[in-house]
Amino acid sequence: MKEKNYKSLDEFYKKKFGFKVCKVSLDAGFDCPNKDGSKGFGGCIFCNGSIGIGDKDLSLKEQFMQVKDTLYKKWPNAKFIPFLEANTNTYADVKELRKIYEELLDFDEVVGLCISTRCDAFTGEIYDLLEEINQKTYLSIELGLQSSFDETLKFLNRGHTVDEFTSCVRELRRRKIDVVVHVINGLPYETEEMMIETIKYVNSLNVQGIKFHMLFIEEGTALAELYDREHFTLLSQEEYVRILGKQLEMLDKAVVVHRLLSGPDNKKLIEPKWLVGKFKNLNYIEMFLRDHNIKQGQKK
Repeated sequence: MKEKNYKSLDEFYKKKFGFKVCKVSLDAGFDCPNKDGSKGFGGCIFCNGSIGIGDKDLSLKEQFMQVKDTLYKKWPNAKFIPFLEANTNTYADVKELRKIYEELLDFDEVVGLCISTRCDAFTGEIYDLLEEINQKTYLSIELGLQSSFDETLKFLNRGHTVDEFTSCVRELRRRKIDVVVHVINGLPYETEEMMIETIKYVNSLNVQGIKFHMLFIEEGTALAELYDREHFTLLSQEEYVRILGKQLEMLDKAVVVHRLLSGPDNKKLIEPKWLVGKFKNLNYIEMFLRDHNIKQGQKK
C-alpha cells in the first residue's frame, strides 16, 4: 500500500529531495561510553554489540560501496545518506570526528549524513561541528531514548537520565539540527500507559523523527540472562500492534516515522519468535492501521 496512515521516511525524503534516497548503515569502529567504563560497563542490557551493521574490518568507503552497489540494482537513480549506526558515533576527539564526517560527505551520490549516538556523548566543540555540517548538508542525529521513565533507564543500564536527554535534544534543536528518537515497546515491567506517556514526552521535544522498536531478546546479552532467570512477559504481536496504533494516534503529525518495528538477527533471536519475518509483520501493521482507521496525530 503506497498511501500510509503515518508520515513515512520514504515520503519525507521524496518531498525533501525530489528523488529516492537510501540510508547506508556503516560501522566506523567507535566505542561506547557505556561499555568502556566512562559511563558504565557492559552497555545497555539489550545491546548485542551492533553486530551486523557494516563491517568495521573494511574501510568506510568499501562498506559504503558494497551497499550502494546492491541498492543501485533496485533504484538506479537513487542518492544516498551514510548512516553511522554502530555504537556511539560522536564519542571521539572532534578532529577525528571531522575527518570521518567529511570523508563520508565526499562520497559520490551522497546528499546528507545521519549519525547515531547517545545524549551524553557531546561536547561544545562537537555541537559546533555538527552545526557547521548542518549548514552545508542535510544532517540528522539519532538518539536512543527507549523510555521516558528514569527507573526504566536505570533498569536498562542506559547510563543517563531523562533530563540529560532533554538537554541534549534542546541543544541540537537550538542549532536547527534534526533529531530522531528511538523508543522501545514492551520493556520489562512497563505498562501500556507508560509507553503512551513516552510518546507524549517525545511530542514535547520538537523532534523530527521517531523509530519504534519491539523489545527482543538475543543470545549473549544481559537481557537474555535476566529472561532466563525471570521469564518476564513479552508483548504478543497483537498487543504490540495495538499499542503502536495508540502511540501513532498520539504522535505529532509532523514527526517522521522512520521505523515501525525492530529487525533482530534471526540466528540469535531467543524471543519473541513472532518477530521473524519482517515484511509479514509490517504488512500486518499496515493492515491493522487501515482496518481500524488509525492515523498519526488524530488524538494528539
